[in-house]
Amino acid sequence: MPDVEMVKATDKKEDLKDEKKDEKKSEPKPEPPTPTQEIKANIALIDRAINDLETRFTHRVLRSLTALRKRINDKVLRDAIEENYPKDSAVKNSLLSWLPSAPPAEQSMEIDTTSEANATAPLPPSSKPTSDPVPEAEIYFRLLIIHHLHTSKDTYSKSIELSHETVDKMQSMNRRSMDPIAAKIWFAVERSYELGGELADARPMFLAAQRTASLRHDDDTQASLINRLLRGYLHYNLYDQADKLVSKTTFPASASNPQYARYHYFLGRIKAVQLNYTAAHTNLQQAIRRAPAAKTAPGFYQAVHKLFVIVELLMGDIPDRGLFRHPVLEKALSAYFDIVKAVRTGSLSEFQTTLNKHAAQFEADKTYTLIVRLRQNVIKTGIRRLSLSYSRISLRDICLKLHLDSEEDAEYIVGKAIRDGVIEGRIVHEKGWMECGSQKDGYGPEASEVFGRRIGYCLDLHNESVKAMRYPLNAHRKELAAAQDAREREKELAKEIQEGDLDDDEGLGDY
Repeated sequence: MPDVEMVKATDKKEDLKDEKKDEKKSEPKPEPPTPTQEIKANIALIDRAINDLETRFTHRVLRSLTALRKRINDKVLRDAIEENYPKDSAVKNSLLSWLPSAPPAEQSMEIDTTSEANATAPLPPSSKPTSDPVPEAEIYFRLLIIHHLHTSKDTYSKSIELSHETVDKMQSMNRRSMDPIAAKIWFAVERSYELGGELADARPMFLAAQRTASLRHDDDTQASLINRLLRGYLHYNLYDQADKLVSKTTFPASASNPQYARYHYFLGRIKAVQLNYTAAHTNLQQAIRRAPAAKTAPGFYQAVHKLFVIVELLMGDIPDRGLFRHPVLEKALSAYFDIVKAVRTGSLSEFQTTLNKHAAQFEADKTYTLIVRLRQNVIKTGIRRLSLSYSRISLRDICLKLHLDSEEDAEYIVGKAIRDGVIEGRIVHEKGWMECGSQKDGYGPEASEVFGRRIGYCLDLHNESVKAMRYPLNAHRKELAAAQDAREREKELAKEIQEGDLDDDEGLGDY
């Protein structure tokens, strides 16, 4: 009997599990909000951020901007503005003036549906607001409209006009609660000028705004504007001016990770052009670590890795093969993989063929001049391979194997490689050959430098994690108030004891 009862109990448990699974399957999945509903919810979050003095709600709204701007159109923006502003609002009319008017078909459909609803059912209570939302909501709507105008070439000039008007309005309001949205506005302004082919014309405006943001200690706007200026300088290959800007400004330590990722990428490009490959490699590593996920921002992820691969080759290292198998990078880095193979084998003819084949792509990526510098690295790699294979080799054989022009070039290149420490050996000029010595081992001061860099990175990561921790607002004030109340109670108790108003057993509790 006990065995039978146990079987029955297990059967009941299985039946309950099956019922729960069926209930989960039968429950309908909640539908995702429409773009209009999402905009309305974002306006509510912005209003909450202003009332509670909590910028994290505004940052939450801005994090959804990338996905939201791909789903908006004229109708979505018109409906969102109509729902969030009263009928006779001047701000509403100003926003709608930047959008094309609704087609007659939509207007007639709205009239028909409302007339049918009036005939069949009583009118529901109006849910439209009676007053304008906070000014930050207007700037947020303008940001969405600017991004929407970027989708068509016919509206590029209109987006520049709207950007100017938005900047003037934003600066006239002078509200510190608008700082996170203002940082996004400056990015949209730069994008408008870039699409319109007038990026250089926006530089004086960015410089003036950066000075103002620095004086106001507006970290979000300052970080965005520094990146805007660096992008403009690098777009026109003004590397000296970009380096001067970096030396004259201090990037805010409280900037967001995406802004830091862009800043480190721009620094990596500047240092690479200046032949400072170690600093460029460090900055590009920071950009990769701070960048969003590969599928979230694939363009930036690919651009950073293209430069990162070239810098590693210029440093004499070979990138990991698994990097070229990444699903986001595999197609974008195919030309760079051919360059890596040519450098790794030390074949100068293969390198030159690959360079000529993909020259158009390298020029579009602005890495052509850096790749041209790899010719010396290809030759050094070939010499290193020859030094490992031969204890003695003539300069003529080196010239033939590396496809050099003459024996004099081979002698000069081998001498430079010996001086730089690439190989150990000596040139016998009388007999015209190179004698190779013993190679270096893998130990020395370089290992301690690598460990030092790793330890420094771990310490920086720990410090940044501590800075990023959130603490309850004004929690210390509650503790101070509680301590002050306790001191007041002690004073009252001591006063009562001194005056004799308190009995002997009173106030002692259970003791």
